[in-house]
Amino acid sequence: MRTLAPPPEPRTSLPLPGARTASLTAVLVVLLLVTVAVGWAPLLSFDHTVAVELHRSARAEPGFTQVNRVFSDWVWDPWTMRILVAVAVVVLLWHGRRLLALWVAAASVLGSGLQQALKSMVDRARPVWAEPVDTAQYAAFPSGHAMTATVTCGLLLWLLSRTGAGPGLTRAAALVAAVSVLGVGFTRLYLGVHWFTDVVGGWLLGICLVALTAWTYDRLALNREPLNQEALNREP
Repeated sequence: MRTLAPPPEPRTSLPLPGARTASLTAVLVVLLLVTVAVGWAPLLSFDHTVAVELHRSARAEPGFTQVNRVFSDWVWDPWTMRILVAVAVVVLLWHGRRLLALWVAAASVLGSGLQQALKSMVDRARPVWAEPVDTAQYAAFPSGHAMTATVTCGLLLWLLSRTGAGPGLTRAAALVAAVSVLGVGFTRLYLGVHWFTDVVGGWLLGICLVALTAWTYDRLALNREPLNQEALNREP
């Protein structure tokens, strides 16, 4: 004899913390975007002060500047980050986690497209120096390095949380992620290729995208539970 499971309890529309994080960071991104687009004087003045001071240091410390270039152009380069995501996707596919692999890959691709779209839309000029220590392509806002590192590290930490990784590994990964995200932001500022608000915008957009990715995936998983349970109940 088959027994029927009780009907699933109704779910609220935003039950997961990822939704709140995505909403909050989205609001902050819009506010920052508006202030940058309209050229709010106090913000531009702060950007200019930070850029001038760091550029002066970069000119005075060529050895440290070269270290920053190595980390920015190789260790924390966006393509290095995308390779890490690609490896994670391959591992997920190898273990049969096709939907999760699709979600991670889609988030990475969406992040790349979003940053380029915003760069074209805002079209903010990068800092210009008489004696630059580095160069960069495309417009300034948001920082592609900062956003890509945030998306990549956030996605990898999210995957670790879903695989039940031990606390030691989780803490170590979180430390590496924090150093990478903050570090790449600093390198872009120190090398004089971004304004401070470009980097902050990249961080906020990355956090928003990761939170949205986690929320939508978890919502899908929650919605699939009643269907899976119904299928089990139909089994003889």
